[in-house]
Amino acid sequence: MELSDSLIQLLCRINDPEEMSSLFTEILTPHEQHNLSLRWKLMQALYEGKSQRQIASDLGISLCKITRGSKIMKNPKSTSRKLLEININH
Repeated sequence: MELSDSLIQLLCRINDPEEMSSLFTEILTPHEQHNLSLRWKLMQALYEGKSQRQIASDLGISLCKITRGSKIMKNPKSTSRKLLEININH
């Protein structure tokens, strides 16, 4: 299932972190928010060079959940990787 173009356009208009947080709180269930946060934490850990086993242990998740993120982080053109590079360099 893909995000709708209209949702993506609306998300691109939000510049305020509090407003973005409020939106996520309104449209995502607590479980969905937790999963999104967990996904981002594992992406950060992969970017930092932590092993998949260490990430699984630290976050209490299975190695299967990390495999997708690992593949994404190996792609130098990955948007996630670019965002993490920006975050680290600022």
